[in-house]
Amino acid sequence: MTDVRISLGHIDTYDDRTAAFAHQLGLGSVQLHTPSNLPCENGYWSLAELRELRDRCDRDGLVIEGLENVPAQHFVKVQRGLPGRDEQIENYQRTIRNLAKVGITLLGYNFLTTYVWRTDMGGLGRGGAAVTGFDLDVADRGNALAAYKLTPTEPIDEPITADQMWANHQYFLDAVLPVAEQEGVRLALHPDDPPVDTPLGGATRIFTSPAALVEASRRAGDSPAWGLNFCVGTVSEMNGEESVNEVIDTLGAAGRICYVHFRDVRGTVPRFTESFLGEGNLNPARVIRRLHETGFDGFLIDDHVPAMVGDAGTWGDTSSEAYCSRGRAHAIGYLQGVFNALGID
Repeated sequence: MTDVRISLGHIDTYDDRTAAFAHQLGLGSVQLHTPSNLPCENGYWSLAELRELRDRCDRDGLVIEGLENVPAQHFVKVQRGLPGRDEQIENYQRTIRNLAKVGITLLGYNFLTTYVWRTDMGGLGRGGAAVTGFDLDVADRGNALAAYKLTPTEPIDEPITADQMWANHQYFLDAVLPVAEQEGVRLALHPDDPPVDTPLGGATRIFTSPAALVEASRRAGDSPAWGLNFCVGTVSEMNGEESVNEVIDTLGAAGRICYVHFRDVRGTVPRFTESFLGEGNLNPARVIRRLHETGFDGFLIDDHVPAMVGDAGTWGDTSSEAYCSRGRAHAIGYLQGVFNALGID
């Protein structure tokens, strides 16, 4: 696939239900997010489990666009610069090689060592839909997403500074980019959500502005194996559509955007609430047109969606029953309508 397109993304559990959901929405590809289909028992995604997942999607007539986020327990030492990180990096290199062997050429990653942070998991959005929110003033009470599968359970004993986080990220890049280049796999960085400079859970966040994302690109050198997982919602949390445009005009124009998480919020840091598309900080059609005009030829997925009437609560349930929701169908239908209106095939 070489044209800009919409994929069914952020799938936690791939099964017959999610395959049917993709086909009913008219989508031909999927992207998976630390899927339960991959046990990762030895600290890396094995060739056998990746091949089984690939074969299953092939039988369902769906292309795997890429995978995102190895399990947190197999990456947290890398993020925090702890003893044992070299072993985790070696396992990450094994994962890259195994992905290449089954023809999967994209792997998203994050450097959020206390993961995505929310202070409210039960906010009320439009018409009473369930949405999440963040307010820095009460963030010291803890992460309302602490039970999520990618939130590390290990506390941070000593505060981690921004300089340490940059050094840890560079150590990771220096070790894995040569392998990714050799195997033809691209690694895509997710911005820090929420993008605040105040440490959360003891760790400073570094990918919190368009300038910081450009700096990450600079530190990756000219490696064709590095790019951005452009989470529009996270960048919107920075400074609304202005910051989104800045990322498109810099990293998008440079061909550094691998794929897009398309969602939005109302408000910017230090406080915001997730929202339906079209009622947040940005104009989705303007953003997609701008992205398309840079020559972007990757895929977009919907991302965090409000839970509508009859939907399971947002974030908490990673089953396919919860995933195939009204809120997700609404978001994908909205994006398809924008594509049609803009004449994007």
